[in-house]
Amino acid sequence: MPVLRLPSIAGSEKTFADYMNQYAVSLGMVDTHFVNSTGWPDKKHLTTAKDIATLAMALIREFPEHYKLYAQKQYTFNGIKQYNRNKLLWRDDSVDGIKTGHTESAGFCLVTSAKRDEMRLIAVVLGTRSEKARASISQSLLSYGFRFYESNRLYGAGEGLNQARIWKGEMENLNLGLLEDLNVTIPRGQYKHLDAVMDVNKDIEAPVAKGQQLGMVRVMLNGEELMTRPLVALHAVARGSFWQRTKDQIIQLFD
Repeated sequence: MPVLRLPSIAGSEKTFADYMNQYAVSLGMVDTHFVNSTGWPDKKHLTTAKDIATLAMALIREFPEHYKLYAQKQYTFNGIKQYNRNKLLWRDDSVDGIKTGHTESAGFCLVTSAKRDEMRLIAVVLGTRSEKARASISQSLLSYGFRFYESNRLYGAGEGLNQARIWKGEMENLNLGLLEDLNVTIPRGQYKHLDAVMDVNKDIEAPVAKGQQLGMVRVMLNGEELMTRPLVALHAVARGSFWQRTKDQIIQLFD
């Protein structure tokens, strides 16, 4: 197996691991800490099933061309045919990834993703005793998810969801929306109980940049918060004329 020479990338493996930790934080992997680039066991090398699922979602979303490689059942290198260890690729046509793993301390692990119609699920199984067990448990999780849950697109990227009053700008109103599509996965039959609350910042003053966060969208199910997403400006607003700024200043004083 060829050796990955990290100094050409980061100077040292420790520095490379630091980069990995910085990227993990940016993804929201709050319970993960890397100490090497290989995943080899170390007392300080930590992660969780939730954080692995977060990483899997980022991989699928941000690197679709790279993700296609995980669906390959076999490939030949240097005249030797290698087989993908993810047994679910042969059992379930909806499965297209992602990664197997095994160490003495972590057991047999499997991160699986499958897509049926427009619904994609990710299953993370850690600490099983065999390859057969990790595949069987992963298949059970996916089957349960597809049977009892459904995915819905609530809003599209760039769709105008709300308007904000802009003070001292060249225009008075600004359309707010999302940078990315907003999808939600919920128990089947619960869509009618969904609610979206939009919290818009008060006293927004120009200039405003396109994509600038000016509030939050909170998605609720039966009164419980499921997720939040930034509510952003869909276009820029420059500062208004001297007259517009003066008029708005007077209105704000009396408002």
